[in-house]
Amino acid sequence: MLQHSTMIHQALALPRLAHPFFTRVGFGCNGGVFVHQSRTKNQGVAFSAAGDDQISSSKSVQTRKVVEHVCLLKAKESLLSEEKEKDMLDYLYTSQYQMRGIVAISVGSIGDSKNGDYTHALFVRFQRKEDLDKFYENPLFLKVLDEHVTPFCHGLTNVDYESEVEDDILSIFRKGEEYNYGEEFVLLVTFAKNASDKNIKDAMDSFAQLTSSLPSLIVQSTQGSNFNESSKEFTHAAVVRFRSFDAMEIFIEGREYKDMWRSRFEPFIEKSVALHFSVDPVGTDVM
Repeated sequence: MLQHSTMIHQALALPRLAHPFFTRVGFGCNGGVFVHQSRTKNQGVAFSAAGDDQISSSKSVQTRKVVEHVCLLKAKESLLSEEKEKDMLDYLYTSQYQMRGIVAISVGSIGDSKNGDYTHALFVRFQRKEDLDKFYENPLFLKVLDEHVTPFCHGLTNVDYESEVEDDILSIFRKGEEYNYGEEFVLLVTFAKNASDKNIKDAMDSFAQLTSSLPSLIVQSTQGSNFNESSKEFTHAAVVRFRSFDAMEIFIEGREYKDMWRSRFEPFIEKSVALHFSVDPVGTDVM
């Protein structure tokens, strides 16, 4: 009970930033990573969650379906200078202003990678699958990839999934002060072939229930089953926007998340990757 109370007070004490200074540079410049891989039932993933949040509301809310796209890059760091990295991230981010269908986007640099060699991450939200299909075929985006991404990367992983968010314009478009700053957390898992549908549903439901109960730490969380037929390395994904790096640390150090992972995920997955990158305000200059 004392530990639970301490976590709540820690969460409430987190600073809320206001009046952000906008600049074209900076999204992901302080990004970090913790990447864990679990290929057998006995290899655990060492992250955990905070306790229940007393601020959490039990009221039901109307939701709307969205389509989430996650792309993890493996950059050739010997070829990617600081200037070229900045250009790559700028072009990826500002491409949203020249393409229809994108309702939200975040991109950042992942530091201290210890496993998986992932160096950068891109998250894009669409309202419909049709918009995602057009995104993959968009000449402008393909040009950005050809000129500013693939020459400096030796691999990438795509994951696409459907999820639901609150049927509110700020939630759908990830707009407003709450989304100006924070830490983007990406979790990818591969459930074992012998995991039953119930095992998978219980695991994902447990994750959703935990993240939705912590609004003082988490701005928004989505998750779903990967439907990308050409990239099936991972079966499921989740993206969590934390209010800050400190909020994420409180979450991953909590006993509830650790217990949930060990009981609901670890016995039924072949591997997993969890990483995060910072989200700082960026400008709207179109490259």
